Amino acid sequence: MHVRGVVLPDDVERDLWVVDGAVTFEPVAGAESLCRTGWIVPGLVDAHCHVGISYGGGDETHEGAVEQAETERDAGALLLRDAGSPIDTRFIDEHVELPRIIRAGRHIARPRRYIRELGIELDDERDLPEIVAEQARFGDGWVKIVGDWIDRAVGDLRPLWSDDILKQAIDAAHANGARVTAHVFGEDALPGLINAGIDCLEHGTGLTDDTIALMAAHGTALVPTLINIDTFPGIADSATKFPVYAAHMRDLHHRVRDTVGKAHEAGVPIYAGTDAGGSIRHGRIADEITALTGAGLTPHEALGAASWNARTWLHRPSIEEGAPADFVIYTHDPRTDPRSLTDPQWVVLRGLVVKTPDPVTGHR
Repeated sequence: MHVRGVVLPDDVERDLWVVDGAVTFEPVAGAESLCRTGWIVPGLVDAHCHVGISYGGGDETHEGAVEQAETERDAGALLLRDAGSPIDTRFIDEHVELPRIIRAGRHIARPRRYIRELGIELDDERDLPEIVAEQARFGDGWVKIVGDWIDRAVGDLRPLWSDDILKQAIDAAHANGARVTAHVFGEDALPGLINAGIDCLEHGTGLTDDTIALMAAHGTALVPTLINIDTFPGIADSATKFPVYAAHMRDLHHRVRDTVGKAHEAGVPIYAGTDAGGSIRHGRIADEITALTGAGLTPHEALGAASWNARTWLHRPSIEEGAPADFVIYTHDPRTDPRSLTDPQWVVLRGLVVKTPDPVTGHR
């Protein structure tokens, strides 16, 4: 296969070829041209999604999980960091036409301190290091813990773990070759998580100037899941029994774009994740990229957060000699044309053309 276009992130128009599922810049005689113009982007990354959680919550069927992965693929998301799933989705690895998934195992929480039946619930926090080590060995280089959640006894967000236990648990993950990320909405859990050496924070809506500076100093990454944060007002509206919590969630939502903008200005690495699964439908990576531009990232930076920069962070190649041929082709520059971003014309995964334009409308 032959392709020509403007290759990002370098903005250089060039030719590339696909041989045995891999990219080469060496000309191949007789290769069939897929396109001769367009913008060629390394396969998009949804750095926080949940393949295996059904819409509304709970275990998804194998067939449903495949459909979720297909939806992500057709949106151009060819690499998924699954930030916690109640089912083992390794069967998807057998489908060469589906995205690669980097799994974080199951959420680790305390009883009544997370969504029921999704995670592993620990009665005694002292078991956290052992369970984290177990999930580190089971996953694909990541572990996901729940850093805070509503405590109904006090009526607001509260941390789940003591600082000493967090340090032991994160050390245990690192000793087993895994990085750790945490679900965290509020303010109180952040210092303990960051100082314990956590590698990433999901959501991070409670970040302050002090904890942003702490993240920057530690090199902690942030996946803000902005389209999920847009559900906070609805969550608050339903929390009539917990008025303090409801007000807190509304405030976190109100200031989230400013919060993410400050983190970006401070040099915190930011990556795009939709939190798809449960209440957020799959295939919305374009919406998250657009939301990041609304939080202060340039269009180039926002696309990089969902493509080449995210791939580097997750130790996966982009468009380079010998790399797997995973790329998305747009007819217009996706950084300046929102419609183009939501409608990739061609999607190439492992050298297979898995999405092509409609021959009549020109769109999928």
